[in-house]
Amino acid sequence: MLSRKLLLTFDLEEFDIPNEFGSSLPWEEQVAVGRLGMEAVSDILRFHKIPVTIFTTAAYAADNKDQLSVLANDHEIASHTFHHSTFTNEDLVLSRKALQEITGKDIYGLRMPRMKAVDMSLVRSAGYTYDSSINPTFIPGKYNNSHLPKTLYKEKQVYRLPCSVSPLMRIPLFWLSFKNFPYRFYKMLAIQTLQKSNFLNLYFHPWEFTDISLYKLPAYIKRQSGEVLVDKLHRLIGDLKKEGIFETIHDFIWQESNERESF
Repeated sequence: MLSRKLLLTFDLEEFDIPNEFGSSLPWEEQVAVGRLGMEAVSDILRFHKIPVTIFTTAAYAADNKDQLSVLANDHEIASHTFHHSTFTNEDLVLSRKALQEITGKDIYGLRMPRMKAVDMSLVRSAGYTYDSSINPTFIPGKYNNSHLPKTLYKEKQVYRLPCSVSPLMRIPLFWLSFKNFPYRFYKMLAIQTLQKSNFLNLYFHPWEFTDISLYKLPAYIKRQSGEVLVDKLHRLIGDLKKEGIFETIHDFIWQESNERESF
């Protein structure tokens, strides 16, 4: 059991999702909601004393240098590109360099906003050693990655670590499942996946842990936000602590790659 690894990850970004549904939130409000959510998440992480991986946009980080500097002391900071709503290939290099300057730490990992597909040759050229932009399942209107591996693999010299899905039906264990599934069902799937794969790679957004009930968003996005979700994450971490060890993605991949090379 102690060899099972729990990889808790957060996409720290500007709260731009209401704009996808017709709102026009100003930048200042987008950043403020993201920051407030990260403060709530930080309280949870300090309570449980666990390290996590935080994928952040460089634009958000530039407006919250003080917060990122503190987070980098205890957690891995990785790139979520430069802006959450727009992307150019140059953003891969620019975001990595910006985050390194802000945190004073090496940036190894990438997660594309909305799990957008990206050429691993570009990712490698930008200096990243791993990518975690794959949800290996089928989500109508988003992507069909049901053919992709569910475990760590290498593509064009870049390690790719998929987000976790259930062993049999590839039910995604991402943030929307955590919000909308009954807790016992989600926990059962998470533990089954951990036992099968020996790792669990889950992702959430800090803005979920603020009260977003008044924004014009679909019910499946804004339900169980704020304190309700804070309590639910506390419960999940407590239950998962009995099943494995929390660590960052970089540490997990470093250990896995060394074990593979030793054979």
